[in-house]
Amino acid sequence: MGPVTPLLAIAKIIKDKYPQAELVWVGTKTGPEKTLVEKQGIKFFSVSSGKLRRYLSFWNFTDIFKLLAGFWQSLFLIWQERPSLCISAGGFVSVPLHFSAWLFGIPTWIHQQDVEVGLSNKLMAPMAKVITTSLQSSVNDFSKNKTQWLGNPVRPEILQGSKVEAEKKFNLKLNLPVVLAMGGGTGSLRVNQLIVESIQHLTGVCQIIHLSGLERPQQLSENAQKLFDFYQVHQFFTEEMKDVYATTDLIISRGGFGSLAEIAALGKPAIIIPKPGHQEENVKFLADAGAVIMVNENTADGNYLARVVKELLSDSIRKKQMSMTLQTMLPVAKSDDIIEIVGKLLNC
Repeated sequence: MGPVTPLLAIAKIIKDKYPQAELVWVGTKTGPEKTLVEKQGIKFFSVSSGKLRRYLSFWNFTDIFKLLAGFWQSLFLIWQERPSLCISAGGFVSVPLHFSAWLFGIPTWIHQQDVEVGLSNKLMAPMAKVITTSLQSSVNDFSKNKTQWLGNPVRPEILQGSKVEAEKKFNLKLNLPVVLAMGGGTGSLRVNQLIVESIQHLTGVCQIIHLSGLERPQQLSENAQKLFDFYQVHQFFTEEMKDVYATTDLIISRGGFGSLAEIAALGKPAIIIPKPGHQEENVKFLADAGAVIMVNENTADGNYLARVVKELLSDSIRKKQMSMTLQTMLPVAKSDDIIEIVGKLLNC
């Protein structure tokens, strides 16, 4: 979901400015973004997507054929739709699409979120007319004459939730803080395990809304829900998300940049359990600055996670400092800046 949320935000800003604009979304067949995209009234197409790993793997060989299939599908899609502009926030599904757009002379824009530049953005950068970054330091990773620090495009609706509506929808107690625990769009088995393990240590401390994801076994969390009345599990949220955010006092999350950007925009204190790899770089960068608390999924257990939750909920000064630091490091992108970029590219 990392590349999805900033693109949804950009799409909303474009549609607000240009109501007549027709938006088309290209993703994968198995990704969780299809539901979110179609709820926004955006046409969704899927293409084959492979991944080139920067290490020796049998899957590099098989994925070459997926990339080739994705390239031909992208060529046909670009020819069929004839877009005026192609925008991506990373992800390998974007690579053949951007190559195809470049061949048709269509301007492209890529947005870099993570601390470390991914291979997909490295491949697309030479073709891009504009490159934007979430982090100021990332500007130095690309050609200076076409790169600018934008900040994080964030969906405006996530800032418009209702705490009262959330209390009604989720039957929340008014005298206990709310912890939102998220394992990513598809769900992380390890994060889900840690959250369930922590529940027994949090009785009377908080109430938990657990977003477990669509592609993970649910039996463990569903059994826990039967035992603890302050804990509830849900697989996926769409329009409910803004209300859940509004009532949340503390967030436990994976380290995808889409989630981090929304947490920063909301000004919520956060405990982040990064997925091994590029997420660790993102979270370490923020944790070293005191913007979030980083928990290692390999060394932590439920008891440790519960202790971190208790300590943070009881420390109002630290929560406020963390929120302010995170908002400073990950500012929300300005709508005017996004519209200016779009206007410049449409006039290429």
